[in-house]
Amino acid sequence: MSIAIVILNWNGKALLEQFLPSVIKHSKAAAVYVADNASTDGSVAFVENEFPSVKIIKNAENGGYAKGYNDALKQVDADIFCLLNSDVQVTENWLQPIIDTFNAQPNTAIIQPKLLDFKKKDHFEYAGAAGGFIDKFGYPYCRGRIFNTVEKDSGQYNDVSEIFWASGACLFVRKSVFEHLNGFDEHFFAHMEEIDLCWRAKNLGYSIKYVGDSAVYHVGGATLSNANPKKTFLNFRNSLFALTKNATGPILVKMGVRLILDGIAGIKFLLEQKPRHLFSILRAHFSFYKSLGRLLKQRKATVTKTKYYQKTSIVFSYFIKGDKYYKKANK
Repeated sequence: MSIAIVILNWNGKALLEQFLPSVIKHSKAAAVYVADNASTDGSVAFVENEFPSVKIIKNAENGGYAKGYNDALKQVDADIFCLLNSDVQVTENWLQPIIDTFNAQPNTAIIQPKLLDFKKKDHFEYAGAAGGFIDKFGYPYCRGRIFNTVEKDSGQYNDVSEIFWASGACLFVRKSVFEHLNGFDEHFFAHMEEIDLCWRAKNLGYSIKYVGDSAVYHVGGATLSNANPKKTFLNFRNSLFALTKNATGPILVKMGVRLILDGIAGIKFLLEQKPRHLFSILRAHFSFYKSLGRLLKQRKATVTKTKYYQKTSIVFSYFIKGDKYYKKANK
């Protein structure tokens, strides 16, 4: 089983200098690629000079995460793609548990390793922790992280477990499945496109796994921090995109509740004196309304086999009941 590790880069020379050595050192069984999104900081020349074993793919433009990977992966030939952020430090033997799981489980299409915080190594990292889920209104959360509450890693998720979505910070996917799904939806640009990809895979009956014996450390927010209103815009808009395209059941009811809950989130930002984030939510909703016709067409074309999302509201569990941790909130 061949594996290609593909690191998408946009003006991330400093991150490549810091983290690429660990990838090369601990990934002897894989080919390593840097897919560059038209950087202007000398990233490509740096990699060519310092890491000659790394293959370079030059994308014509910065199309974000979704288009960047779609364009790059057309030029990669391997059984398994590993989509790896440039701010991830991998560990010794991180690939073998992933390979073993793919070999033993032919229906497993996508895998995520344990995602730990590079800055606080005994804690999970926000972006994916121990695997992701979706609540009934389309809000994502993780084993090990719900909203801004992040758990300490004490071995509670040292397992192989079925999850709903794998984090794009470190996502393994079979090439055949990625092509079957026609890759990422490029309308997302960046953020939550991996959730949409996983949701579409689930709707086709594929399995998605978390493998706790494989661990990596993620900086998180190195390209776009949580404090940036652009990230707020992308997260709120793209969450609505994914919900509308993929959720089963009465979508108008779900959308109505979501819009109310997003409004409450906007008021919270206002009370916290973060008006730019409130404006980002408003922009996200207007962008969503403009895209609604396309989304409903995509929804009509979706083949749905099973309801995979959680029946509970993670917003209610977290903010009203006070269940801050996955095992309590998911009872």
